[in-house]
Amino acid sequence: MNAHDKPRINVGMVNGFDPDDMDRLDPAMQDLIRRRRSLLGPAYRLMYADPVQISRALGTKMWDRDGKEYLDAYNNVVSVGHCNPRVVEAVHRQMQTLCTHTRYVQDGILEFAEQIVPTFGAPIEHVMFTCTGSEANDLALRIAMHQTGRKGIVITSEAYTGNSHLTAGLSPSLGRKSPLGQWVRRIPAPDSYRMEPSEIGAFLARRVRHEIDELERRGEGIAAFIADSLFSSDGIYAHPTDILQQIAEVVHAAGGVVIADEVQAGFGRSGDRLWGFQRHGQHPDIVTMGKPMGNGFPVAAVAVRSEVVERFGSEMRYFNTFGGNTVAIAAAQATFDVIRDDRLQENAARIGAMIQDGLREIAQEDGRIGDVRGAGLYIGVEFVKDRDGKEPDSATALAVVDGLRQRRVLISATGHHANTLKIRPPLVFSESDVDRLLTETRNTLAAI
Repeated sequence: MNAHDKPRINVGMVNGFDPDDMDRLDPAMQDLIRRRRSLLGPAYRLMYADPVQISRALGTKMWDRDGKEYLDAYNNVVSVGHCNPRVVEAVHRQMQTLCTHTRYVQDGILEFAEQIVPTFGAPIEHVMFTCTGSEANDLALRIAMHQTGRKGIVITSEAYTGNSHLTAGLSPSLGRKSPLGQWVRRIPAPDSYRMEPSEIGAFLARRVRHEIDELERRGEGIAAFIADSLFSSDGIYAHPTDILQQIAEVVHAAGGVVIADEVQAGFGRSGDRLWGFQRHGQHPDIVTMGKPMGNGFPVAAVAVRSEVVERFGSEMRYFNTFGGNTVAIAAAQATFDVIRDDRLQENAARIGAMIQDGLREIAQEDGRIGDVRGAGLYIGVEFVKDRDGKEPDSATALAVVDGLRQRRVLISATGHHANTLKIRPPLVFSESDVDRLLTETRNTLAAI
């Protein structure tokens, strides 16, 4: 099989299905896709050149309508595994008891807040609940703009912060036709594969300073810098870990707010820390979280320094009918308990190291793999046309994604050139799951 002879991929999304390429699918799948387009409209996208129809899931496994089993090495939202019984039971029990909002006094939200706030360390003191990471980032940016009286935002080159109007304007990874906000400025990704790692932190700090100067020159200043500490959409760069604090010092000196986006990097995924920003020794003003907080149940949050939210809280008010309601908090509490009791942060470190070691063994035999990188259970495998020139090879990367899907192992791709495999399984990934992932990766590469 030649990597350049694969079925067409939808150019509107990395690893997306092309709806004009349906003829080779079975009639039942074609019918489902046509119904989907008719009922849901044209904006929705499907993953994979050959879409997957999923009927049920448990742990790290998913099953299609025919009972075929898939290994899920992609879905970080179900952080403690699909249909985790403790989370399911907690949500079911609370749904039978009470489901209401935060304008009534309740114990559950306070007990959970008392447990999670100390994990961030100083200077974070408060937590506010939302439904999604998009909402969390949107709220964090509103707070930063209100606090500073400015609108300028600095992000990394391929960032994804959400799909609200505000956060979509800070999400260049949505594609070139998705407009960025007027006062949005970008800095390069910390490309540790092509740049000298010891110089990246200082280089990016200078770039942030330059963008702040440009904002001020045009009559605006910086409200916030926001980054995902694993730089997930930029191509997954887990090292070096001296980048974000250097940037934070520049932002604070200019009067801006530092936001740590932990939607993907948080809740122990990196293995060595509960929160990704802690790997960088960073002290953010705001920390945002997403649906991994509730194992996919719509609960997310903004943790914030008191001084940063004080003005917003006194001059505005925040309310979210669903955010932080009793059932959402039950899901969050159960997920948090499972991460702690089942030692899933430690599992992420151990299993993630096994995956990286196995991938590096494969890379020694296959010159198409230029770099293997990551932390815990967030791993990137970058494909290049040759190791000397390091020219990105998206065709091979996407062919590997598709080949693994044909072998019923689910991952995706990331980065500006879509040439980096994105492996980010649930935190309950096991040694047998690692063996299957590595075996099928070898088989796929041999077939391309």
